[in-house]
Amino acid sequence: MHWIDPEHLPSTDGEMERFVVNPRGEIDGLVLHGGTLVHVPPHLSAKIRATFDCGDAVRVRGVRPRGTDMVAAVSLTATADGRTIDDHGPDAEKDDRADDPVNPARMTVSGTVRLLLHGPKGELRGALLDDGTALRIGRKEAVAFADLLRPGAVLAASGDGVETADGRSVAVREIGPANGTLSPVNSRKHTPRDDGASDRAA
Repeated sequence: MHWIDPEHLPSTDGEMERFVVNPRGEIDGLVLHGGTLVHVPPHLSAKIRATFDCGDAVRVRGVRPRGTDMVAAVSLTATADGRTIDDHGPDAEKDDRADDPVNPARMTVSGTVRLLLHGPKGELRGALLDDGTALRIGRKEAVAFADLLRPGAVLAASGDGVETADGRSVAVREIGPANGTLSPVNSRKHTPRDDGASDRAA
């Protein structure tokens, strides 16, 4: 959201609990203590990793999509020293996206849904399990499986996943109750880019 002046946006302050990663291993979210989810554009992943650590106090300026409990960040500031990361758009960050690519591997995971994951405009795109695993799923598929993707639901999923020092993420191919049969989310071939990995702040 590089066209928005962050100084004119409301701010949310909190202590960073964990990063959220996408199926390419890039940081595209933060969870603040208390459960506030912050969506960050993945083209800022390298800068965020270099600036923030879990436990840091952070001030987020951003917009809250209608009907969600999430903030889409336009600016992040480290409260302790004032270092600030503003979103100037993906083109401005091309040279900063220096993360080494992470090769996905087939994973099966299970757990209890803690938070819903949304795209920058508030669209449902998956869930964060209580162990920090991010499950990513397409927009239409997320609507179809909304009953499973709700806080407190116990589920299992399989798909192409990555695990980094910042977290684990799975591009879901199959999903279902933890003690039941997994159902394919759709019939077309999946890649990590199909499941919310490329969301950008508009």
